[in-house]
Amino acid sequence: MSIDQHIEQPGDLVWFKSSHSGTNGGDCVEVAVAACAGAVYVRDSKAVGSGLVLRVGRDEWAAFVTHAAR
Repeated sequence: MSIDQHIEQPGDLVWFKSSHSGTNGGDCVEVAVAACAGAVYVRDSKAVGSGLVLRVGRDEWAAFVTHAAR
């Protein structure tokens, strides 16, 4: 599995939060899918200005989501 922490990211990312995220701040992450890189980017919605993101392969992300949904 390949997981990298990056400061730089593609500029064309569209970030979104889970529909389960509340509006009170809390513990939220945002996710974006890179169209051409085959990667999913994850960041802390409370620390967007830090520029830190986690890049995960699409297959690894799909496995994570499947496991988390159980």
